[in-house]
Amino acid sequence: MNKADSERMGGTLENIGFEWSEDPNQASLILYNTCTIRNNAEQKLYSYLGKQVKRKHNQPNLTLVVAGCLGQQEGEDLLRRIPELDLVMGPQHINRLKDLLQQVFDGNQVVATEPIYIMEDITKPRRDSQVTAWVNVIYGCNEHCTYCVVPSVRGLEQSRTPEAIKKEIWEIARQDYKEITLLGQNIDAYGRDLPGITKEGRHKNNFTDLLYYIHDVPGIERIRFATSHPRYFTERLIKACVELPKLCEHFHIPFQSGDNEVLKHMARGYTHNKYRQIIHTIREYMPDAAISADAIVGFPGETEKQFENTLKLVEDIGFDQLNTAAYSPRPGTPAALWDGQLREEVKNDRLQRLNHLVALKAAERSQRYMGRIEEVLVEYQNPKDKTQVVGRNRGNRLTFFTGDISELKGKLVNVRITEVRAFSLTGIIFEEE
Repeated sequence: MNKADSERMGGTLENIGFEWSEDPNQASLILYNTCTIRNNAEQKLYSYLGKQVKRKHNQPNLTLVVAGCLGQQEGEDLLRRIPELDLVMGPQHINRLKDLLQQVFDGNQVVATEPIYIMEDITKPRRDSQVTAWVNVIYGCNEHCTYCVVPSVRGLEQSRTPEAIKKEIWEIARQDYKEITLLGQNIDAYGRDLPGITKEGRHKNNFTDLLYYIHDVPGIERIRFATSHPRYFTERLIKACVELPKLCEHFHIPFQSGDNEVLKHMARGYTHNKYRQIIHTIREYMPDAAISADAIVGFPGETEKQFENTLKLVEDIGFDQLNTAAYSPRPGTPAALWDGQLREEVKNDRLQRLNHLVALKAAERSQRYMGRIEEVLVEYQNPKDKTQVVGRNRGNRLTFFTGDISELKGKLVNVRITEVRAFSLTGIIFEEE
């Protein structure tokens, strides 16, 4: 989500005459697009800002901008803490960046964090990749997970219209991109705020309908999406992924904890049994599908036994990848104020144990690729070995193989897998006899 936002703001800056600089110390404007989902992201920002604030004392024309979720969370408090900032803005305001900067250049110090209706995305992103592209389909989140700051910093759910989304995908295809990833904080909620109900009582524009609607844009070879919520995940969505050939066999469905009591305290709205049933259903329809997820350890009050239930779920399911984090109290969330906050050493110990198991299970899952022919979309040259190119198979596994990036970038290549690791593969180009 933040990468997509950064690309859109980068596009705005280039559109108004700025040129990209690899060296922040040579830049006349520095924009930090921030996350606030965990504390360490905040600390990184303050570290980066400290260096540029010193520079601004000698170069007063340097423009410093803090955008994104931390900007929304802190607002004017950030200006009081760092008065050298010129603009603080939340993620709902990124399409207003040009106008907000004009206010800055007119001599104002600006804070833009008030809730607003997000105008349709008309910016041309400065995309980091020339092969894959992000497409926002729904902004914000209406969930109330007790640990999560996202709804308060990204606002309420707001779906883009199917027509606007398809128009953007046509433009992406015209620019020769081969893969898109549809984005939503809770992508299964797509369409709930759009008008129209079917005879069956279903929203006319739900996420599965959107997949059927946008699937056939010529030129786009692969479609991915993230992030799904177990509470709203449906069998109909799985069937769509079976029926629509461009949809990749990869599902990202966070579970956060394998213990029902912890899930209840998190206000996640499902049990570990329901989560297991979702994965079971996916594997019934698509036995080879890659499954990734998110998990939190050390939630307030989490006992050793409850943590072991998370380990058991990971052991039983065997994820292809798992994004893990130790619980980090966030301002304004209920869980941050609860008794039972765990010591950092307990959280770190559990995180290490979970990560160890994740790597073991991912390595087991990788074994199924050994010797197989995998379709790989080539994205970039391996920075550590210039003779290799890097891409991802349909299951989202990074795959390395020898090749010329100038010839292969953006191409779908059949690769015979010769080496498997927990989170990546190596192979050779498969030449049919």
